[in-house]
Amino acid sequence: MKMRNYSMAIAATVFFLSGAHCAQAEKIQTRIGELEFTYDFANGYPTDATVEKIFDEMDFQRACQAYLWAIPVVSMSQWQHEHMATLGAENGQIVFIESYDDRAGGLTYNSTTPYVLPFIDLADGPWVAVMPEGEVRGAAHDMWQIAMTTLTEPGKYMFVGPGQEVPEGEEAEGYKITKSPTNSLLLGIRLMSTDRDERIKQLKKIEIYPWAERKNPRPRGYITPGGKHWLAAHPRGMAYWERLADVVNREPVFERDRFFMAMLKELGIEKGKPFQPTERQQKILTDAALVGESMAKANNFAKRLKTGKYVKGSHWYFATVAFPDQKAENYDQLDERAAWFYEAVTNNAAMHGQRTGKGQVYMASNKDKDGDWLDGGRNYVLHVPPDAPAETFWSITLYDVATRCLLQNEQKIADRSSRMDLIKNADGSVDIYMGPDAPKGKQKNWIPTVPGKAWFPYFRLYSPKKAFMDRSWILPDIEKNR
Repeated sequence: MKMRNYSMAIAATVFFLSGAHCAQAEKIQTRIGELEFTYDFANGYPTDATVEKIFDEMDFQRACQAYLWAIPVVSMSQWQHEHMATLGAENGQIVFIESYDDRAGGLTYNSTTPYVLPFIDLADGPWVAVMPEGEVRGAAHDMWQIAMTTLTEPGKYMFVGPGQEVPEGEEAEGYKITKSPTNSLLLGIRLMSTDRDERIKQLKKIEIYPWAERKNPRPRGYITPGGKHWLAAHPRGMAYWERLADVVNREPVFERDRFFMAMLKELGIEKGKPFQPTERQQKILTDAALVGESMAKANNFAKRLKTGKYVKGSHWYFATVAFPDQKAENYDQLDERAAWFYEAVTNNAAMHGQRTGKGQVYMASNKDKDGDWLDGGRNYVLHVPPDAPAETFWSITLYDVATRCLLQNEQKIADRSSRMDLIKNADGSVDIYMGPDAPKGKQKNWIPTVPGKAWFPYFRLYSPKKAFMDRSWILPDIEKNR
């Protein structure tokens, strides 16, 4: 009898709570919409509809942050894919970039120095790169675009993949050995001579081949784009996640990235498994690719990063805001590297002249003196004061916001530099004109822009002088040329 009464009491309590839920459920308004809880937020459970909304939002937010986190490796993977799948380069074969058209697919390439770009996959064992004597400079970068070693000295360099044993003995003597943390890597090499014949001689002396062929090496040589259209810019939509899923399965997971791998798991991206997202996951990932890139644009083009400051009140900023190793004192530079690698590729000490007084300085701007975004349909002028503090030369190059590649125009002109025959003012200063209309009598100083397409410039100083470092020479803002 007591057991029967106990059961009835439980039933009454359940009925009472059920009625209380219907009468007392609390709905609260949040930035993600309305959420509903039994009783109230503190004392109740989320309803089924709220649970579904919360998980969708959780996965969406994680996907947006994963987008920003993955920018360096997706960029590198897309670049590698374009070289091999689109241009037809073999493993270890150089893609030689020289002409304006050849450069059209690369992120913020300069218009002056030829590029020598071999991707190497170390999956089957170590590889060798032979650097010749002469004006040849470069660095090796892993797939997260962290510089591993410079290639400034002539000699033989050996690259050993994750988990591989380093060759020893007499045969390995004399090699500069680098252990790569990723299976694939890029050698970013520049030919510095101003004489084209000399550059080609240097190019042909660069040898890249597997260590296994050391006794009878077969250098992989080089190809050029040869008129083929290619684009290394981050793909949009689901293609972004497809590229990420592919590289996740090809490369080791860094210890620092294990939480991001946990976030990706619920989005259908998991190491060792095929990427087969459900309809729900595809919807979330498609939306996150759009919002994630919007975050990347804001993070890049409207920088709030202290490492990007040039001088107070200026719309110019330093584009290279991430350190070469992507590490600050107490954190890894998530926003800094996302900003740089959204618009550019590779990063090494030589690209931080604003800190070292050596190498190159990269300054960018997205707004004119009035604080308005740069517009391809308007005419502008940049006044470069006399005695620009560059030991080698300075240049200004314009890029397309959509692709971050060289601005494409009918004239095939994207830059002007102190190496060119520019029209100078009486005091030695130079006015650079940018816009759809050629300035009368000043065409030599003109870079054509395209109406309907936003653009941004890089002002580069090669080997900055003291006047730049102490800011006794200041680059003015770009002004509307009314």
